[in-house]
Parts: sequence; C-alpha cells; structure tokens
Amino acid sequence: MLRSPSPYPYYITLLVIALFLLSCNSNDTKKEDVVTDPMAMDKTVAANIASFLDAAAAHDGKVNDSLRFSMTGVLEKFYDERNNMPCWSSKEKWQTLADTLYRFIEQAELQGLFPEDYHYSQLRQLKTKLDADSISRMDAVLWTRADLLLTDGLVQVIKDLKVGRLRKDSVSLNKDSVLTTAFYLATLRRITAPESFTATINSLQPAHKGYWELKRGIRSFLDSMDRRVFTHIRYPFRRGDQKDSAYFIKLLQQRLAESNCIGFTDRLPDSTELAAAIRKYQLQKGLEVDGKYGRILVGELNNNDVERFKRIALTLDRYKQLPPVMPEKYVWVNLPGFYLRMIQRDTVVFESRVICGKPATRTPLLNAEISDMVTYPTWTVPTSIIVKEYLPKLKKNPNYLSRIGLKIFDGEGEEVDPTTVNWAKYTKGIPYKVMQGSGDDNSLGVIKFNFSNKYAVYLHDTNKRSLFRNASRAYSHGCVRVQEWQKLAYYIADNDSSQLSLKREPVKYTADSIRKWISQKDRRRIDVKNRVPLFIRYFTCEGSGGKIRFYEDIYGEDKLLIEKYFAKK
Repeated sequence: MLRSPSPYPYYITLLVIALFLLSCNSNDTKKEDVVTDPMAMDKTVAANIASFLDAAAAHDGKVNDSLRFSMTGVLEKFYDERNNMPCWSSKEKWQTLADTLYRFIEQAELQGLFPEDYHYSQLRQLKTKLDADSISRMDAVLWTRADLLLTDGLVQVIKDLKVGRLRKDSVSLNKDSVLTTAFYLATLRRITAPESFTATINSLQPAHKGYWELKRGIRSFLDSMDRRVFTHIRYPFRRGDQKDSAYFIKLLQQRLAESNCIGFTDRLPDSTELAAAIRKYQLQKGLEVDGKYGRILVGELNNNDVERFKRIALTLDRYKQLPPVMPEKYVWVNLPGFYLRMIQRDTVVFESRVICGKPATRTPLLNAEISDMVTYPTWTVPTSIIVKEYLPKLKKNPNYLSRIGLKIFDGEGEEVDPTTVNWAKYTKGIPYKVMQGSGDDNSLGVIKFNFSNKYAVYLHDTNKRSLFRNASRAYSHGCVRVQEWQKLAYYIADNDSSQLSLKREPVKYTADSIRKWISQKDRRRIDVKNRVPLFIRYFTCEGSGGKIRFYEDIYGEDKLLIEKYFAKK
C-alpha cells in the first residue's frame, strides 16, 4: 500500500522561504559582536558603523525598533570622511571629548534644550553598561550604537543652538534658517578638534546680550524648579457646546485637585463647589478672589515651572530668529513686557512704558525703520475700527462720531453731515474718511512716529496717559502708545543732528525745534534722515542679574507654540 507523501518537507520549505524574506526586509545589523582583543575593536566598530548607516539610509533613519537617527545624511558624510572609524571611543575606552559631550547632553536644560531630543536615555543606559561591565566593553555593537547616537545627538544640538526649533517666522531676518550638510560637517570638525568644544558651541548661538542674560538665569531657575507635571487646561472652550464645556470643567477640577483646592474628582462639581475651589486657589496665588474662571485664572493654573521652562526655551529660540548682528542703534518694543527700549551698542539708553493692542486687535510683530515724525497729528480712523466699532453705533445714532470728536469727509475733502447718510446700507465699510483733528484731545496725543508697514500702525503719544499706571496695558487697536515720547523724539533728533554734522550736511531740525513746535501746537511733518531701526517682538521672559522675569502671555502665543513644539516634553 502506497503512503501519501509527508507534508513536513513542504512546511520546512515554506519556513525557509519565510525566514529568507524576513531577513531581506529586516535591517542588516548585529545585536551583539564580541571582540576579545581591544586592539581590534575600532576596526570592528567601523564595519558596524557602515552597516548601521546603510540600514538607516534604507529605512528613513531607522536602524531597528530601538534605534533611529534624525540626521542620517550628515552622519554618512561625517563617517565617510573618517573611513567609518569611531569618533568617541577607541580600544574599548571613551575619548575625553565623549565625556564632555555626554555631560553637555545630560545638562542640556542649561541651554534651554531638552536632553531627550539628543538620545539621552539611550546614551545613559549605554554608558552605564559600558562603564560598569567588562564583558559589555567587549561588545562592538554597544560601542557602535554609542558612537552613532553621540554624533547624531551632537548634530541635532548644532541645529537647535544655531537656528532653534521654531519655523522661520514672517518677520525673521535670519537667513540661515536651513543649515546645509557642509555647515554641519565643518562645525563637527571644529567641535571634535582639541580644546574647541565650548568655543564652537558658544559661537553657534546668538550674540544678542538679552540671549545670554536669559541663559545666565537658567541655572538658578532649575535649582528651585518644581518638576511636577500638572494638568494643562485649554481655554477658551466653545460656549454653548455642552460636551466641550463639561470637558473644560473636568480639566479645571483635576488641576484644582492637584493644588489641593478641591477634594474629589469622581464626579463633576456643582457651581457652588467649583466657585469655592476657585476662590481657594485665587487666595493662594494672590489673585482677585471672585470664584470665577477666565483667562487670568487659567493662565495662572497653566503657569507652573514645567511650562515656564518651555517658555524659556521658546524665548531663546525667538532670539535665534533675530538678525545675527543687530544694528548699532535700534528701538526694541517687547509687547508682553509692555516696554520700549532705545538700544545703543548693546546698552539701554532709556526705557519707556508702552500700551499695546488688545488681544482682539493685537499689535503685529515687525521689523521697520522710523522714517518720520508728526507733531500735533490728525488721526484717520482705519477701516477695521470703523466697521467693527463705529458703524454699528452710527446706525443707532448718526451723531455718535461728532460726540467723540470725529468728523466725516467725502472723497473731495468736504465735511459730511452724518445725519444725511443712510448708515443702514453699509456693512463692510463706508465711502467716507473719518478723521480726528489735531489737538490735546487727539487720540494720538501730540506726536506720532511713522514707519512703513502693511498694518497701518505706528508709535505715538496718547490723550489717555493715566493708563500707563496700570500693570497690564493691552488696550489699543494695534498701535503702540509710548509714555516717554519726548525721550524718543529728542533722541532721534539728536541722532539726526550728529550724523548730519559729521557728513557736513545742513541740519533741518533739532530737539529744540520739536519742543518749540509742540509748545506752539504746530503741526509739522519731520523727515528722519538717519532712520532708526525698530523691532516689535513677543518675548514673555527675560534675564537680569542671574534671575528670570516672566511676563503675561497676553496674546496666547506661547500657549500655541508650546502645544505645537513642546507638548510632549
């Protein structure tokens, strides 16, 4: 009787084919490679480096499930120059520079960086294993991983210190926002040269004095940092959306519980319980105790040390978006700090309080040059203000503009009687110009400083000077009101006079001229011959005397960027 053929050879064949295909699709790197002779270690590591980089290049930087490189192209070029020989170890021993780099990554927070962005956990495990275990030191694969991770981490450090982690913004003047492979290789050569690590690292970073002042305060901040991670609350939520509002209350309750202000989280609190918990927190933080939630309360709840460090990191990166070399003289306006500074050769000549745009009509970030000044200016109301604020009121009361000191003019420059206009038919604008004449009651005050920009904003005095006494000063429609306008005007005049005198050109005005015109309430337009650069920026913290001062995130810019770039840090 004939027997049926055994199925086992068939299954074995299938198994062999499957294993072959699996091996073809997996990265061709060893898990272990024991070298008993230290003198042969470097050559074996070099062969492994070539193998690892081939695998990474074929799999978008991924060598295996536990090893991925972010800068594979740079690594290939760098190690090709070295014939794939290791950079950070030799003959089963660390190079001195490897310890320097490892400590730098370990303490990356001092640079406003996050150690995990540079393979810190993996490097720590490898270093612990290689330092403590003589058997592990004979494993060429461990030395290979360590070498490649250190180099890849260093390349990422170079990028983050040079251009930061934020995308180039619309006002950035730093044209080196995308670094070339040639730049990375040249920098790696300098860093790995004897005695040049610190100097090269420092040379990558902005020369701006404010940048280094902020960095100087990081150590003190970290020494007292509370590293507890608290629930982050997103605000505002969608009003009228029951699901969204319930989710907000749940997050708010969880965060209040973390500060020991409410004793339960197994059910949502009623309005009385929630108000009591909010009042307790407000009392702890020195806030107005009203038991209500809003932007100020949520901002304080989210303003823990972990979030503050992220704000430090953001601010350092914002410095990297400035020009590599700042002008000798420039006006610096920091919106969250509510101040203007006149800077000359890295020194503050004078400082002034400012009022900036409300969150709904925020002051734009920009680079410009002050081109002219106008004493006793008139004010032409922007269309956006007319549509949003004045038109609805004109429809109810045609004399509204007259009551607040504004006049209406047609295209021929003739004044229009507002009671003769059918305001109801206009929705997106009006075919008239709305103006306020010059005088002490003018919204622009007695002087304005013009600079070219697409937002129709400028610096100016104000007729509501009492608002400068307030700590939070986001009140305007977008322009920047300057308390010490005299100092700014006279500085610009003196600068023009001195520069023109040096060039032996006629001086058309002086600081005394401006004083005279203002005392006589004379409307004059003054061309600024030597235009003064202006930077309007959004920096929510700054360093001074080894400490860091934080400002309110008035426009929620930090909140958005933290969620985008640092949410998982």
